[in-house]
Amino acid sequence: MHDLLDPKNDFVFKRIFGSEENKDILLAFLNRTFIEAGEPPLTEIILMNPYTDKDSPRDKQSIFDIQARTTEGKLINVEMQLFNKYDNEKRTLYYWSKQYAGQLEEGQSYKQLKKCVTINILNFSLLSNDRYHNIFHLREDHSGITLIDDIEIHIMELSKLSSQDIPNEGGLLNWLLFLKSEDTTNWEVLKVNEPALGKAMTALEYLSQDAEARRLYEMRQKALHDEASMLEGARAEGESLGNFKGKLEVAKNMLTKGMDVPTVAELTGLSTEQLEQLKRTH
Repeated sequence: MHDLLDPKNDFVFKRIFGSEENKDILLAFLNRTFIEAGEPPLTEIILMNPYTDKDSPRDKQSIFDIQARTTEGKLINVEMQLFNKYDNEKRTLYYWSKQYAGQLEEGQSYKQLKKCVTINILNFSLLSNDRYHNIFHLREDHSGITLIDDIEIHIMELSKLSSQDIPNEGGLLNWLLFLKSEDTTNWEVLKVNEPALGKAMTALEYLSQDAEARRLYEMRQKALHDEASMLEGARAEGESLGNFKGKLEVAKNMLTKGMDVPTVAELTGLSTEQLEQLKRTH
């Protein structure tokens, strides 16, 4: 029996939750998420970027988040983050805004904009409370009235869970404990609580015995570790270089290694305009 792959690896996560044959797994997970948020469950979802063999760790352009749409047009983005990329709040809002604004083509009415939901599953602690699932909306400070319901952000922190948190009923917690996967001896209990988890567990066991899937997984694990190390090094270097020329040099190296402009901007303090200019001249 092979050791199980880590479902927190975004490549594995998308294979399990983001493929057409496993769309029912994603739907069950989303419904537990929305029910816990006090919202009605979904009856159907459409995968906008389903997993294909092109989603390979060898390709830097591969996208390992999951993008789905409800029958009413609501857009949902689910992302697994194994390591802290820093400035997560701004990064989350930036990508939410791109998804929201990206719905409109030139000349279309704002009325056509649909609600966008971002779900970030983190393998680290971000928020200064004890809740493993936090939900954010746009509300007025004093009365709590909603300005508009188009923005909804879920932050799920696996680091705030322990193997002692086994529930005795169905719910989102069962899914998050599966993803945390520190203790597989509780899987039978989780599966009884959430029958749909059985298919997710079977999918993970199948992938773990597939030689090619394991090879790609290990490739992605290395890439994720390398990225985390590069981010740590770049942040430390950026903090030690107070002059503009030094920051430009660090930024150039980061862009050359394939880091995206928003992340480089956050780490160096340079503007996106300066970085775009840097890309054009090098």
